[in-house]
Amino acid sequence: MKPLNQYIDHTILAAKATEADIKHVCSEAVTFGFYAVCIPPYYVNTAKNLLQGSPVKVCTVIGFPLGNTTTAAKVFEAKTAIENGADEIDMVLNIGLLKSGALKAATEDIKRVKAVIGNHPLKVIVEISELSEDELLKACEVCLEAQADFIKTSTGFSKGNATIQAVKFIRKTVNNQAKIKASGGIKDYETALAFVQAGADRIGTSSGVAIVTKNNTNTGQNY
Repeated sequence: MKPLNQYIDHTILAAKATEADIKHVCSEAVTFGFYAVCIPPYYVNTAKNLLQGSPVKVCTVIGFPLGNTTTAAKVFEAKTAIENGADEIDMVLNIGLLKSGALKAATEDIKRVKAVIGNHPLKVIVEISELSEDELLKACEVCLEAQADFIKTSTGFSKGNATIQAVKFIRKTVNNQAKIKASGGIKDYETALAFVQAGADRIGTSSGVAIVTKNNTNTGQNY
């Protein structure tokens, strides 16, 4: 197992996030050696410039947080993000399509984003709190069919967060065909470690500093 800091996507996705907040998160990511920062699309170029010369990756979100924007809009967002310097893309699954049984359309939505970002890792947020077990199984199958690199549990903006049970279920379903990003409500060292041990390859959290310093009084937010 790698050091825990190398699993962390240090995250700030709140609507009220300012440029000063982005600078602070990037500074923390460099100081604590996090794998990436996950920030709103508007600030991708800012973060890229701030992190120049460091190994920290820039990740941003597409179709966030609901996932039901048009595929064309998601493609444009993703293309622009890559042009602005994003290293990784986290897009939200169109949950309504999945629940409607329109699996081909849900798959195509992901495929078109994957096509426009090339070799950059694509994480698909399936929002586990909105899915039954059978729907989560279908979501995993859709992600595999679309050749997503990661399946991500949650946006942090819905009614529930990541769960150990869901991560284990996803790992059993996809085996090693895709990686897993656990995100939403992970705020302390013990919880983060448990998710990694359950099969998560990456942890999305706004509490990265609290996690790696084991300072559980600094709870951060869900996203």
